[in-house]
Amino acid sequence: MRWSKTNAFICFFCLKKMADIIKEIMKFIPADKISSAEYEAADIVLYTKDKDFFLNSESTIKELVNEFKKRIELRPDPDITLDQEKTKKIISELATDANITDFIFDSQRSRVIIHAEKPGLVIGKQGAILREIKEKTSWVPIIFRTPPIRSKLIEGIRNVLYENSDYRRKFLNKVGHRIYDGWQRGKKHEWVRISFLGAARQVGRSCLLLQTPESRVMLDCGIDIASIQQAEQFPFLDAPEFKLEDLDAIIITHSHLDHCYLVPYLYKFGYKGPVYCTAPTRDVMALLQLDTIKIAMNEGRDPHYSVEDIKEMIKHTICLDWEEVTDITPDVRLTLYNSGHILGSSMVHLHVGNGLHNILYTSDMKFSRTNIYEAAATSFPRLETMIIESTYGGSDDLSPPRKEADEQFKEKLANVIKNKGKMLMPVLGSGRAQQLMMLISELVRKKEIAPINVYLEGMLWDITAIHTAYPEYLNINVRKQIFHKDENPFLNEIFKRVGSAEERRLVIEEEGTCVILATSGMLVGGPSVEYLKQLGDNARNSLVFTCYQGEGSLGRRILNGDKELTFKNGAQSEVVPLKIEVYKMSLSDHSDREELMNFIASCDPKPRRVIIQHGESSKVLDLASSIHKQFKIETNAPRNLEAIRLR
Repeated sequence: MRWSKTNAFICFFCLKKMADIIKEIMKFIPADKISSAEYEAADIVLYTKDKDFFLNSESTIKELVNEFKKRIELRPDPDITLDQEKTKKIISELATDANITDFIFDSQRSRVIIHAEKPGLVIGKQGAILREIKEKTSWVPIIFRTPPIRSKLIEGIRNVLYENSDYRRKFLNKVGHRIYDGWQRGKKHEWVRISFLGAARQVGRSCLLLQTPESRVMLDCGIDIASIQQAEQFPFLDAPEFKLEDLDAIIITHSHLDHCYLVPYLYKFGYKGPVYCTAPTRDVMALLQLDTIKIAMNEGRDPHYSVEDIKEMIKHTICLDWEEVTDITPDVRLTLYNSGHILGSSMVHLHVGNGLHNILYTSDMKFSRTNIYEAAATSFPRLETMIIESTYGGSDDLSPPRKEADEQFKEKLANVIKNKGKMLMPVLGSGRAQQLMMLISELVRKKEIAPINVYLEGMLWDITAIHTAYPEYLNINVRKQIFHKDENPFLNEIFKRVGSAEERRLVIEEEGTCVILATSGMLVGGPSVEYLKQLGDNARNSLVFTCYQGEGSLGRRILNGDKELTFKNGAQSEVVPLKIEVYKMSLSDHSDREELMNFIASCDPKPRRVIIQHGESSKVLDLASSIHKQFKIETNAPRNLEAIRLR
């Protein structure tokens, strides 16, 4: 059972001991029906060996949820579940036409995860087949749609989780104890403060630390990708207020590396607490982190962490849906909201204390509907302080209308096709590449351009596969298309995967025109740089930038007019004259100045204070001044290492 939004902020037993809550719950349940009761983080899970009670106790559980305002679930005790092979056979016979592709048994929690191409045929009319599965097997069936594109990464993550099922059960129970066993640090005063360990008057290394009388919660932990010096790449984790051993939780808003890169690094040095994010954020985050290890090793550098550290992160990740309310410490309650930025990206709403203070951390956001995502949410239960990004917050950061930008891109692409050149588009791992795929696929479908090969480097293909696995995080039009194979834009035959250096060489050498989507978006390593070395001295080719180019990055230098590039090749230096046409496309997954102002105007309720960060200093100060003048509310533009008392 899920905690509804209407009662999300009622805290009936929020500071009682776990034993007290369990004792109260048992008063509502007939004697001897529950074999064990434990936590899965903020959820309370009851296990029963009474099959009849498991099948016919829905009204009892609803009463418990209404009374205690907690998420409470009843499951069969693992001792009464049917043999796994027999369970597979029964489910396959009950859902013969569902095209079931996989079964995963989470035996510690009495759940069977079923992947099917037609999940509705496993659920049945009004859940009839699900009920029959429960009756005949005593397992709790969880149904997922089989993704149209197979993702080995998703399969690998599932394997990590289910291979460590026993550890996960103990870990989640431990998190629950931290939440419900009450205050550890001792409450002397009511106060809330936020420290900026990164991304204050800069774009990159996002990292904020929320401190309350009882909690230490980190919001994002990334690096400044464009910075050369490691000391300037990392957040200020040596700040006096940050102690890893005191950290209660990490919240990751989205999977871009300037927000999530260093999370495994924290596990490497001993962090054992939870990471909260959406499921697609977890998956893409892990993929990008794994890719950074590969790139570092290819370049002869020592990676900052290992594959095992990433696995530790996965084992400790707790995934939430948008608008799902959960306690994460005794005095902090978390809700994630759609930020409109990339797949699964979230704004973070934190309810501190029993009504003490409410914070919205937007992180990166987009307040307009794109061809793949819905616009950022604007309705919240309560809101006193907003922490907002300002990547494009300057007064001159105004994007052209979407149709105009699409038309300009179509003209550029048509010219490349006419000249038989190649178009290189450096992109971030998630979000921009898929928007471009949608745009090009639509142009081809409408016959506005000739069919053209679009090459995706391996990681981008994997991220696209993850998009198809989570259609509920896309806008409704794309969702409908993904549910119909013949209309799925990501399955268009124009898209080709590049999976090796040899395949990359063939793409570069082949005759004729094509589009190449490759990371990194700022040309600071990765395959995009390798393509540029080979394509940069040909005037028939085009280099199209679609994302923010950080200070110091190769992409920023090219936009500023560099016409000759020097690349190190061991002890040798390679000079490439830049004859390629350079074009900046107005396709951003960040809000521009107008959208940022409109977002604040649209928020319900309005914030009392707005803190501006994640932008170059001039843009941060400009936006802060404009918000104060227009909305007559307090604004702050902190520097790194500054702390602001919110309450």
